[in-house]
Amino acid sequence: MKLTQEQIATFQEEGYLFLPNVFTAEEMALLAGEMPGMFAQERPEVIREKDSKSPRSAFYVQTWNPVYEMVARHPRLVEPGMQLLGSDKLYMHQFKINAKAAFDGAVWQWHQDYATWFNDDDMPAPNAMNIALFLAEANEFNGPLMFIPKSHRLGRLEAKHDVTTTSYPLWTMDNETIARLVNEGGIVAPKGPPGSILLFHGNLVHASGCNLTPWSRWILYLSLNRCDNAIRRFKRPAWIANRDFTPIDMLPDDCLVEYARKRRSAA
Repeated sequence: MKLTQEQIATFQEEGYLFLPNVFTAEEMALLAGEMPGMFAQERPEVIREKDSKSPRSAFYVQTWNPVYEMVARHPRLVEPGMQLLGSDKLYMHQFKINAKAAFDGAVWQWHQDYATWFNDDDMPAPNAMNIALFLAEANEFNGPLMFIPKSHRLGRLEAKHDVTTTSYPLWTMDNETIARLVNEGGIVAPKGPPGSILLFHGNLVHASGCNLTPWSRWILYLSLNRCDNAIRRFKRPAWIANRDFTPIDMLPDDCLVEYARKRRSAA
């Protein structure tokens, strides 16, 4: 899937781009059907919320689920990353599903992803980005992602390592800095149905609040990095910070539909 020049310009200006309904209802039904079984597993890659058994994240899913292995190589997700990062040789730095569970989904503090990639993984430059696929509706109530537009232009900002607020350590930003940035750029929260995608820069400041609603908010993240920008520190597990820098080999656009049809035929 190719982005238009106007879409590329919007991304470069604002630091993010939202595209609704990129995947079909049939494709999303296939992906959603896999999630209960994945999050029910007891394995290191499945992280629970700090004070409950509710799922927070499932990492490296493409290596232990065949459906998500295809998603990790889907051209509607990978090709826009190639355009925006200026290279056809990208690898998967991180692949995860964040589960903002109904009634129990905890916050993700204000942060830049590149701060973590730099401080923990020694990624040389912010030549990496996120492609997010909505697996469930994101609305104004169930903890949508919040962005500070244009904050990616400020480069990597000072951050401190927060290892206590949630079950997942993060390099986060102080309230004074966030107040200043919001005063300058405001806050946006892109919302939409399953199958929508959200592309955002590694330096875009973002967060999400708690989910107190009965509607879970599930988002899949592909953190794509240029192969010539591979990480140089390996202190985090490989299922969090990938050490395989092989370029992604994209699959045909109809791979999910064909898989679903074959599964139905075999049933």
